[in-house]
Amino acid sequence: MDRRLSGGGFASLPDAFHYELTGDDFARVRGLIYRMAGISLAPGKFDMVYSRLARRLRVRGLDSFAQYLRLVEMGDEEESEAFINALTTNMTSFFREPHHFRMLAERLQKRRGRPVSIWSCASSSGEEPYSIAMTALETLDDPSGLEILATDIDTAVLSKARQGVYPMDQLAKVPLHLRKRFFLRGEGKNDGFARVKDELRQAVFFKRLNLLDDKWPVYGKFDFVFCRNVMIYFDRETQHAILNKIARVLNPDGLLFVGHSESFHHTQELFRLCGTTAYALRG
Repeated sequence: MDRRLSGGGFASLPDAFHYELTGDDFARVRGLIYRMAGISLAPGKFDMVYSRLARRLRVRGLDSFAQYLRLVEMGDEEESEAFINALTTNMTSFFREPHHFRMLAERLQKRRGRPVSIWSCASSSGEEPYSIAMTALETLDDPSGLEILATDIDTAVLSKARQGVYPMDQLAKVPLHLRKRFFLRGEGKNDGFARVKDELRQAVFFKRLNLLDDKWPVYGKFDFVFCRNVMIYFDRETQHAILNKIARVLNPDGLLFVGHSESFHHTQELFRLCGTTAYALRG
């Protein structure tokens, strides 16, 4: 199989459809996804781009990547959304990086009797915000003042998150008592799946949000912000811009949780480390 990244090169897949993805097309894809979503797409993602976007060419009945990219560049709303969805990587699980949820529970215990607002700003298919909600509902005596906002740029994963249906094997990291309290096990044709109960679903509000937008459709300030395993897809300039905006919507005594591979030494004027991959506002 012949794949080239420059000139009139092409990538091909062994299916009934063969499209030419030139080096110029690939450069256009990289520029578009950076401008639209802030994602710095590595040069080595050539094959991934081909396989994911070729599906969109088939759906739209197009003959070339050049035609497809013109659609996106012209601002076709449906295709712009599909383009972002196709190139967004969503890797998540329930109670991923469990030390964050232990720390959240400890902080929530000290806030009993006070309203609590939490933002999961890259919620993917819902595992993170539902883990947050389970932790909060288990910890707080009165959850009436609890507000959890879950946002993502990918509309497809947000739809899955709202449905709240997961294969049983994805619940392996959910403690048994939480599975019994917050999930319904499927029967018949739904055997092998579980659905979140209304108590959990109603604790989370899902909304589309692009972290690159000039204005975020969020109101008030948050006590806790989960922005985990997101910044690794952005360059430092984009990271700094987003963290500046997070600092403005975080309460003075709030916490920012980030991914285990993320470090923000270049934003020391904004945040100080106060736990394992947990940050508080400086000053």
